[in-house]
Amino acid sequence: MLTLKEIQDHMLELKEWNLDFSSISKDFDFKDFKESLDFVNKVGELAEKHNHHPDIMINYNRVRLTLTTHSEKGLSKKDFDIAKEIDKI
Repeated sequence: MLTLKEIQDHMLELKEWNLDFSSISKDFDFKDFKESLDFVNKVGELAEKHNHHPDIMINYNRVRLTLTTHSEKGLSKKDFDIAKEIDKI
């Protein structure tokens, strides 16, 4: 698990992600439900590649992703690494 200082440093590297206690989250807005699903499928492929899976909530044209490392009971470097890759989608 990362220290508070490490978390703060990693948060500076992310765009529009929010720190929520022991997780980070971000909302993504799309034109419609199909675009939301396309994005979620790309996130799914990335998650499988890294064996690190976000919690995903879809609400028509909005997708909320939440990342935490359950085995660490908090945030790890994996969460920030995958968040950066998600932002490239």
